[in-house]
Amino acid sequence: MSSAPRRARATMSDVARASGVSLKTVSRVVNGAGYVSADTRSTVQAAIEQLGFRRNEFARQLRQGTTATMGLVLEDATDPFYSVLTRAVEDVALEHDYLLLSASSAENAQRSRQIIESFSSRGADGLIIAPARGTDPAFLQAELDSGCSMVFVDRPAPGIRADTVLTDNRGGAATGTAHLLAHGHRRIAFFGDADTVYTATERLSGYRDALGSAGLRFDDQLVVMAPPLFDANTALIDAVMEQHDPPTAIFAGNNRWSVLLLRYFKAKATRELPAFVGFDDFELADVLNPGITVIAQDPTVMGQLAAGLLLRRIAGDDGPTQHIQLETRLLARGSGEIVGPFRAR
Repeated sequence: MSSAPRRARATMSDVARASGVSLKTVSRVVNGAGYVSADTRSTVQAAIEQLGFRRNEFARQLRQGTTATMGLVLEDATDPFYSVLTRAVEDVALEHDYLLLSASSAENAQRSRQIIESFSSRGADGLIIAPARGTDPAFLQAELDSGCSMVFVDRPAPGIRADTVLTDNRGGAATGTAHLLAHGHRRIAFFGDADTVYTATERLSGYRDALGSAGLRFDDQLVVMAPPLFDANTALIDAVMEQHDPPTAIFAGNNRWSVLLLRYFKAKATRELPAFVGFDDFELADVLNPGITVIAQDPTVMGQLAAGLLLRRIAGDDGPTQHIQLETRLLARGSGEIVGPFRAR
């Protein structure tokens, strides 16, 4: 069965013919520029409504020398932290009549480069980027030199002079670890992302800082640094938890590790879940029993600040670069406030 032919999109010429006025008059009504009598304006607007005409924003913006488009390149758009950040950037973009293009790098430098080049070739006025590990600084600098404004979010781009909006990852991890230490724990395991990821290494440093401040020796047998993939990491978790002197507490280095570990202990129904603090809040963390204590970032503020900085650069601000570091918050909900292990319910 053949489909019906697609109706061509209405043009300003179609509106002019339908309303019996000149193309210039229609242009004045559509763009809100120049005098048009109230009766004529009403006639043109009625024709616009009848024909379903929509102004070609892309063509108009090209005439003005801008595409009013910004790009957002993050590690994984499905990650709860990044999804909230994306929405915050999107809200600011739309408020200023910008279209947001977004894509996930999957922590792959080549894929990230392909996305950045694609956004740039489509005329994006600026980019907000969480740099994938291994991203070539020379490539980013070349894009900047070509006139593409950039703001780096969540992670810096070493050697690149550009605005950055980061979280105090090291300080937040130190606070979370110190919280467990304050409740009597001395064997605290750390599960973080790959050690090539900036945020993971910063959080590991914070964990080590807290141990050092408490006079405790760092034990690499209590540390796992790997992408949080359940099937691939079960053996790594087993190796930590089945030691002769197992940890009584866990610090999870990001929300994906928190979820993975909770699923691990759910599957190990006979094993008690140690005291637990995670970096990053996540959905339902507050409704579990007990609630999961977390070190919370503010991805909404991070996204808003990054978008605001980018819009300023696009507008021509060439002032000194800004490096903003956001504080974290400890949200105590029960899992990190106990002395000794508890049984997951």
